[in-house]
Amino acid sequence: MLHAGHALSAIIAHDYARDHGGRFLVRIEDIDIARARPEFVDAIFEDLAWLGLDWEHPVLVQSQHFADYLAAADKLIAQGLLYPCFASRTEIAATSDPALTDPDGAPLYPGIWRTAHPDMVNERIANGDAPALRLDMDAALRAVQARLGEAPLTFTEIDADGIARAVAAEPERWGDAVIVRKDVPASYHLAVVVDDARQGVTHVTRGDDLFAAAGLQRMLQVLLDLPEPLYSHHRLVRWADGRKLSKSNGDMGLRALRSEGATADDVRRAIGLIDG
Repeated sequence: MLHAGHALSAIIAHDYARDHGGRFLVRIEDIDIARARPEFVDAIFEDLAWLGLDWEHPVLVQSQHFADYLAAADKLIAQGLLYPCFASRTEIAATSDPALTDPDGAPLYPGIWRTAHPDMVNERIANGDAPALRLDMDAALRAVQARLGEAPLTFTEIDADGIARAVAAEPERWGDAVIVRKDVPASYHLAVVVDDARQGVTHVTRGDDLFAAAGLQRMLQVLLDLPEPLYSHHRLVRWADGRKLSKSNGDMGLRALRSEGATADDVRRAIGLIDG
């Protein structure tokens, strides 16, 4: 079930692929299996078709590829770059510096389990506790430097005018990020870099709220020897008061707009893609 912000991403990516002889790929990013529903997927396809978009088949469904994400995580483990963490959000909030947050605004992880003794880890696992796997950011930065030498870690951003520029990745802003969740054998960052490589993605189009994520994902691409796509982070669709559209805020989706008589051109007009 999509809203106008999703429509903007989809239309930009679709039209760019069409105009450059590329492939428009739709991916079902459903690693949060507790919230995923088949009817949600059907609604996404209905919304995209209503917008007049067509896409390549078959569609990749991330929940069918957990083994691939774990295989990628194993490569990071073999490099000594992941460690188990049992800390809860409450524990992290209680022990972190409130002035330090990651790009998503979450408390920056204070490294509670980074140097934990293996006996402590094994005891928790023996008691049935499942750990998340976090990236040792300091070790990862050293590993990247060893690969790149004097070259800085950057990603390539394509702006609205089609101009490419190198952007400093700055993955350290994320701290020791979760790479494998305790409840799901993957994370957003790990899954998308694996799938971008698997699908031969050359251009990633998404909202500006994910701009900082490209830096961490670029680091993972280097560490996993994966190809680098180009990124295009577009403006967000906002209400008149500046609020970002959000499903969690109950903002109207495309299905609701359609039921009220809106057309696909109405949506394109509302998100500023056509005049009138």
